[in-house]
Amino acid sequence: MDDYALVINAGSSSLKFFVLVKPKKEWWQIASKGQIDGIGTAPHLKSKDAEGKVQVDRDLDSSVNDGKKAVTELANWLRSMYGGSHVLAVGHRVVHGGPKFSAAQIITPEVLDELRRLVPLAPLHQPFNITAIEAAMERLPDVLQVACFDTSFHRGQPAVAEVVPLPRELCRQGLQRYGFHGLSYEYIASVLPEVAPEIAHGRVIVAHLGSGASLCALSRGKSVESTLGYTALDGLCMGTRPGAIDPGIILYLVQDLQLSAKEIETILYKKSGLLGISGISNDMRDLLNSKDPAAELAVDYFVYEATKQIGAMAAVLGGIDGLVFTAGIGENSPEIRARLCRSSAWLGIEFDEAANASRGPRISTPGSKVSAWVIPTNEELMIARHTGRLLGLI
Repeated sequence: MDDYALVINAGSSSLKFFVLVKPKKEWWQIASKGQIDGIGTAPHLKSKDAEGKVQVDRDLDSSVNDGKKAVTELANWLRSMYGGSHVLAVGHRVVHGGPKFSAAQIITPEVLDELRRLVPLAPLHQPFNITAIEAAMERLPDVLQVACFDTSFHRGQPAVAEVVPLPRELCRQGLQRYGFHGLSYEYIASVLPEVAPEIAHGRVIVAHLGSGASLCALSRGKSVESTLGYTALDGLCMGTRPGAIDPGIILYLVQDLQLSAKEIETILYKKSGLLGISGISNDMRDLLNSKDPAAELAVDYFVYEATKQIGAMAAVLGGIDGLVFTAGIGENSPEIRARLCRSSAWLGIEFDEAANASRGPRISTPGSKVSAWVIPTNEELMIARHTGRLLGLI
């Protein structure tokens, strides 16, 4: 039977996976891509092969209510699909790599301990990443596990982009701007030479817009600035996170309202952003379909803040050659793309309504000074590449 490598991207209610198979004497090939979603509510397993043919599409027992049980369910299905095959490695998405990890790492007990220490910096993601790692290590104790970090792509930015303007003795403890969504940005940078060669080696702003949202300024395919910083709370307004806010607000919550650190964490990570403004939903689709003034204000604020930050990224780059939309909102919301392109017309973007409606990939006119694009991201493929390269598999 064939050898295979497994990629896991674990979230709070979903577990995405990617299987690469290596037939004898052949190159690595995609064998399965799917996810278990609805973990804790209505768990469902779905997977397709490289040609898009459905391999499995079924509901799971309600007992699949956490990440560990989801990994067990995935392992059972993989055994039924690839029973005689040998698992060479498992690659995991890990949101925060902290100051120690600037590249993919083989996971050791020491690495895992460091990832646990970083949980307070990414409480929405890191615990679920770690749970998946622990579950995979328990089921496959002799298989190498690899951590691939969302922060790695941004390492190597200019010092001025990483510094936090606090006392140096505090910053020596790891306080700096890290940036996130790095696996997504790295993938976009890797496919620009094929999809949009005219901007691939130029100045590009990538807008990763989803429930988590950020912008990244690319120069010659390298990250030079990002809207996310020390944690995934900075920058743009997100589904349930506020983005950048006045630090004095936090002092007010502590000193005047006497809220605990845990209460403030819950507000910042789970009750703010689009949900906080609208009081209706954290889902952009719901807000766009609503006539409620609060929903309209939430959408307006999202666009307003993204427009401001696009201008900031353009200033850092000294002008731009292209704007790329990706992730859930960026790939699937023509209205948000249209509003951002129009509000950024001063940069030289001539918007193409028909191309935008058909999802591009180019959504600016042929003669536009600055081009705009829609490019689907693929974080799982980046994890597979890093895992394979680290272990010499691809």
